[in-house]
Amino acid sequence: MLLHLRHELWKLFGKKRTYIGFALLLLAQGVVTLVFRYSRVTRGMAQQLEGNGYDAAGFISGLTIAVVMLFPIAYLLLPLYVTLVGGDLVAKEVEDGTLRMILARPVSRVRLLATKWLAGAVFSVLLVGALGAFGLVWASCFFPWGGLFVFVPGELFSVLEPGPGLARYALAHAWLCAKAVTLLGLALMFSCFPVKPAAATILALSTLFLNGILMQIPFFRELQPWFLTYHLTLWQLMFAQPVPWSRALQSLSLLAGFNATFFVLGAVAFQLRDFKR
Repeated sequence: MLLHLRHELWKLFGKKRTYIGFALLLLAQGVVTLVFRYSRVTRGMAQQLEGNGYDAAGFISGLTIAVVMLFPIAYLLLPLYVTLVGGDLVAKEVEDGTLRMILARPVSRVRLLATKWLAGAVFSVLLVGALGAFGLVWASCFFPWGGLFVFVPGELFSVLEPGPGLARYALAHAWLCAKAVTLLGLALMFSCFPVKPAAATILALSTLFLNGILMQIPFFRELQPWFLTYHLTLWQLMFAQPVPWSRALQSLSLLAGFNATFFVLGAVAFQLRDFKR
């Protein structure tokens, strides 16, 4: 199993498109940091802080800018790059014709799919780690070290000292891995169906966006806990004061259930497919 996983990782990281996400995250965070540094957009942040009795100079920091960049990237770019890889894991090998040769060996299809899922999970964790590291490095190059200020209108307002703020930043990325792995599992499930790699990615993103659209309808507010996107946002709970651990753990357990469901459905579809023709 470990040898098989090493082989899958070698194949995955041997493709140039695997590194698209890493390169564009680095570029996007660099551009956003420069906009923050050489424009006046931080005035709004200063007004929010001063209006609540805080010294703005101590909290408009590299850590705060890194978190500000994290929110839109985690909502938009991270799902794109994760599903792009997840949609390739099976469908691309079917398209290239290499899967028939792999299945000629004495390896069960469930084990093959499980190994691909593990390889994808490793990629997802590394991508989230790169997201956190790139953001902190970029922001720290142009802004001083200081406390953490997080503001989401109507949802979140947190002010933390540098030490606890950095700990929350790391914790949020650890929990963000659950979102990345879940979206990869969703794309992998569609990749097991008889579709092209691009179609698997589009289906996964469409499922995510449809959940998000339904969740934003005001009349569906009481139904929000039934939507996948509601539980994918558990990582931002790590910035709350105090952290609502009961809700976070509940969402984490439900995401584990989603992952298991995606894997089982994908395994059934993969098992029933005929690759001889």
